Amino acid sequence: MTPELIGLLMVGAMLFAIFIGFPISFTLLFLGIVFGYWGFGPLVFYLLTLQFNATMMEQTLAAVPLFIFMGVMMEQANLMERLFSSVQKLLANVRGSLYLAVMFVATIFAAATGIVGASVTILGIMAGQPMIRSGYDVRLSSGLIAAGGTLGILIPPSIMLVVMGPVLEVPVTTLFAAAILPGLLLATLFTCYAMFRCWLNPALGPPLPEELRAKSMSEVWSDFFAGLVPPAALVMAALGSIIFGLATPTEGAGFGAAGALVLAAVYGRLTFRNFSDALIKTLEISVLILFLVAASNFFGAVFARLGTPTMLTEALLQLELNRYVLLFIIMAVIFVLGWPLEWVPIVLIVVPFLLPLVDKLGFDKTWFGILIAVNLQTAWLSPPVALSAYFLKGVVPEWSLSDIYKGMMQFMGLQLLALILIILFPSIALWLPEFLYGR
Repeated sequence: MTPELIGLLMVGAMLFAIFIGFPISFTLLFLGIVFGYWGFGPLVFYLLTLQFNATMMEQTLAAVPLFIFMGVMMEQANLMERLFSSVQKLLANVRGSLYLAVMFVATIFAAATGIVGASVTILGIMAGQPMIRSGYDVRLSSGLIAAGGTLGILIPPSIMLVVMGPVLEVPVTTLFAAAILPGLLLATLFTCYAMFRCWLNPALGPPLPEELRAKSMSEVWSDFFAGLVPPAALVMAALGSIIFGLATPTEGAGFGAAGALVLAAVYGRLTFRNFSDALIKTLEISVLILFLVAASNFFGAVFARLGTPTMLTEALLQLELNRYVLLFIIMAVIFVLGWPLEWVPIVLIVVPFLLPLVDKLGFDKTWFGILIAVNLQTAWLSPPVALSAYFLKGVVPEWSLSDIYKGMMQFMGLQLLALILIILFPSIALWLPEFLYGR
């Protein structure tokens, strides 16, 4: 059997093992060793050592645990709850004011933490009961919360973009700059859609009831600035130092982590219990991601050594399809894989397989990376899995899963619209990095 066919069998075995529930990291290691030894002998053990060493020496990945810790500590400080409460009271007379408050807080929180589960959960806790008490539409409310919670995948400093940078061989700073406008585009689309629906049918988002309104506007403004300024300043300082070249991603992440500690202390939330919980959560998520990075790098190196990516690239190019038709096929595959899989295996396993084809088709890797990010964000809202629905149902049990699903489908359509717009107008993703760093 030729090495290329061995590579195809290896991918088939990987998909089978993942879909029946085997741990992804150990599956990749085991299959890489077995099929690598079959394909090219004892050389596979040298490749294993080389790839793990290369992963441990990748300085950019040191930013991953630091950004995770920053997000967890910001969550512990409870700043978002104060901000949400003040925004909803400031806009008490506006139809759909809670929709505006949710998207405002979701956008700020997305920049503070790239963990979708945490974002959806916090937004559900903050907004679910006020929306129920105010008589808001269940489907529009749940869809907006779930969609807003997924913005953390895209809006910098996104952990996914930090991991994706070395995979695409694109500087993380460039990906951060490229993701800002698409992230704001999505937030704007979500907000405009919700407010337009309220304009057509005011019953979907009535003004805040009198009993929930503020008694003192000075206190509301005080809470608003206390909730907005510190996290926004921290995120802008950490992100701005990275984007403008004043610090590396790791240094910026370190600054953000230290700043999150200071904020938690200032707001009286830096207890030993909160600190230890944050450390444990950071350790759990970091080990999951970084070990999977090393295992997938090894698996991808074996796959490339067998020559299967080259064979598949040549086979697809021989079809002589328009390159945008091939791009559509690639996006459709990633979209479908996003249903059962999280972003980590897709970015680390699937994307490296596609890179030779992307190079041959002449697509910009930065632009391609942003398309993947938006696509995977869409997958969080796609039944039958749609993990965001289960996070939201867990904190707002009054909402049925069927209503949550129907609400999310509306916003999944908006995400697909944003994906199409970025394909049609690449400058949405590429203008800012070209402006900052040149071509």
